[in-house]
Amino acid sequence: MEAARPLRSVLYIPASKARALEKAAGLAADAIIFDLEDAVTPSEKEAARAGLDAFLRETDYGRKLRLVRINGFDTIWGRADAAAFAAHPGVDGILVPKVNRAAALDAVAQVAPDKPLWAMMETPLGLLHAAEVAAHPALRGLVMGTNDLAEELGTKARSDRMPLTTGLGLCVLAARAYGRVVIDGVFNAFRDEQGLEAECRQGRDMGFDGKTLIHPDQLGVANRVFAPSACELDLARRQVEAFAAAEAFGQGVAVLDGKIVENLHIVSARALMEKARAIAAMQG
Repeated sequence: MEAARPLRSVLYIPASKARALEKAAGLAADAIIFDLEDAVTPSEKEAARAGLDAFLRETDYGRKLRLVRINGFDTIWGRADAAAFAAHPGVDGILVPKVNRAAALDAVAQVAPDKPLWAMMETPLGLLHAAEVAAHPALRGLVMGTNDLAEELGTKARSDRMPLTTGLGLCVLAARAYGRVVIDGVFNAFRDEQGLEAECRQGRDMGFDGKTLIHPDQLGVANRVFAPSACELDLARRQVEAFAAAEAFGQGVAVLDGKIVENLHIVSARALMEKARAIAAMQG
């Protein structure tokens, strides 16, 4: 299940760029989105699809999650994209653009019935139906498309992303309600490491599992921010130990550093420790 694996950094790679496809195999990304949609011009769509199909059959991306963002079914390329990767051994899931309702996932699932689906959440209508989309049985995760969303909302760019927080929160709520992964949108100023870190921290604190990225230079920040820190892991271990000691004496709560530790804290602590182990395994 995707929720158990690290998805701190999810890097977009244009499917039409052979050199970028090759380089991506050696990058420290937890996941790759091979993009057939926005990153590929209409004249390159067919060649990009064929080239990506062949490339993924012969290239080892290790433990990275491999998603293909297809064109929408309202275009002349969408159905052929879905069909090309419906049973592809080198693809872990299909990312569907501009999902407004669950019916969009139904259409793709008919063409690719055995492939997990992911949904781009990038329109006001889609966000208003986030719970319906998240409930779809073929869905594994939601991916925020904050650039498209901001354009449709007519918002002003702000470092705190205040105009987008309602929509971001709706998607986090929907993902958690149905046990789905939820990935934050991109940070456009890829040379601004300080700004990227601030936005990663904001997304992490809101509950996102990771962040989509547009440049390899952004990987280090996202991987660090969305990973458990040494202090967090130390606290988690001590919480588990304190609670176990309290249980041994027949008590249902423990006290650690002057704070109550209940079972809900232990569930979170163990999940954090499992995440750290999964990250270590991926890096190994």
